[in-house]
Amino acid sequence: MTTDAQQQWKAWHEERTGTVAAPYGPLSLTGTFWLSDLADGRIPAFPGDRGEAVPGHWADAGEAVLLTAAAADGLTVDGRPAEGEYRLAADGGTATARVAHGTRKLLVMRREGLWAVRVYDPESAARREFTGIGVFGHDPRWSLPGRYRPYEQDRRITVGNADGRERGLGLSGELAFDIDGEEHILRVAAEGDGGLWAVFADGTSGRTSYRFRFLYTPPPAPDGRVTVDFNRAVLPPCAFADAFICPFPPPGNTLAAEVPAGERTVL
Repeated sequence: MTTDAQQQWKAWHEERTGTVAAPYGPLSLTGTFWLSDLADGRIPAFPGDRGEAVPGHWADAGEAVLLTAAAADGLTVDGRPAEGEYRLAADGGTATARVAHGTRKLLVMRREGLWAVRVYDPESAARREFTGIGVFGHDPRWSLPGRYRPYEQDRRITVGNADGRERGLGLSGELAFDIDGEEHILRVAAEGDGGLWAVFADGTSGRTSYRFRFLYTPPPAPDGRVTVDFNRAVLPPCAFADAFICPFPPPGNTLAAEVPAGERTVL
């Protein structure tokens, strides 16, 4: 018999799959290029670019990126053919990316004071080959009561990232929950809406699931109570495209227990 929780989870999984497979979803990311790594302001040809390098000259202008484009480059800014110089602030996401090259969107981003350009291509090989997200079956036993314990003040630690670099990771507190009568703790960050986000690994990681996953919760109640639903643990963006810079789990966020719930792998 299918329960309401199972039906809701199925609808969530279908929506999640559609979001991942969208034309400018994570599967379409083909490259992340840090301007500090570009010797001449040119983004070189790279694997997955369908033989087309990214045109234009891209430079760090302090609080903005300076794009210099020629008419022959075929770039557009705000939907109009680009020619001349443009000062670009960080985009809020692919939907707000101002620069395009044909069907590719060129997203300007900033991380810890460094500027980068991300290339999203709806014709990427990863998107063409995608057939779904492998999941563990829904199990109500993995929807657990949790307790959020905020720090007196936010902390920032340095962790490795999927691209081989180390970056800061902000943490706001600890999320406690019991598995088989034993308390476990994840260090978490508070999201803008008050919900919590954790990067974690467990006994399935690298074996029957991806090497680490993300977990999101709703905003905790005033007394800290919150539901920890591992059925909705998700793959990090770097599981879908190598060009993402996902943070690895911080110290203490690798659970000894196996958590056979949530997303497992890309199909």
